[in-house]
Amino acid sequence: MSDQTWTDVGLDEVTDVDLPPQPNANPAEASADSHDSAFITPVAMESDPEELFPGDQGTLDPDVRVILVDLLRRRFMTAEANPARWRTLLENQGIIESRLHDLFITLVVDCGRGIAYKRQVSTGEAEGAILLRDDPFTRVETVLLVHLRTLHQRESTAGERAARVDTEELEEQAMSYLDPDVTNIASQQKEVRTAIGRLAREGFLQEEAAGRYRITPLVEVVLSVERLTELATWLRNPQEATP
Repeated sequence: MSDQTWTDVGLDEVTDVDLPPQPNANPAEASADSHDSAFITPVAMESDPEELFPGDQGTLDPDVRVILVDLLRRRFMTAEANPARWRTLLENQGIIESRLHDLFITLVVDCGRGIAYKRQVSTGEAEGAILLRDDPFTRVETVLLVHLRTLHQRESTAGERAARVDTEELEEQAMSYLDPDVTNIASQQKEVRTAIGRLAREGFLQEEAAGRYRITPLVEVVLSVERLTELATWLRNPQEATP
């Protein structure tokens, strides 16, 4: 804020000025006109469709802003989960990408699989401006992802549209990679169920019935065939390879 001060003009200086009367002027109307020109009638916020909250300087429509927030909050967005939002994304892809680019983030839209996800851009200008810090997958989550990807690939090769799996199968698969000398089986089971819950929240699993899941195409995005091979090798010999 500026330190400059303003000098008030004395009221007596204003009232001492004699102004000639205006021809055919109605004093009441002149007073009203003067009042209207000096003040702007306030407009209720709800009457202004472009302002969503006081001081709003945004230019995007509300539904487009929701898409932008979803992309920043979630690892993925799928057409299957919300077809209406997917259409909004495609219709406004250019402006959404522009907003993300301002944050050094790029958008990847896979229309074939109906999946959209973001990636952090790594450039000299973006050093120190890293916004995305996704939590890495745990060993148990990685075990489950490899199993899901293997099942998905097998069913796709067989011509099936989707692969399905039960909680019991996932638990059995994960437990086979955990320390067999641990006697607290309940603790291990809890760890596995927590991992299943995260993969479901992330969108890799779609629960169709209690304990019954459909594997989504997200596993193809996260794990390419090459990456699947690398992780499978690491799980078998963790001391010889890195994930």
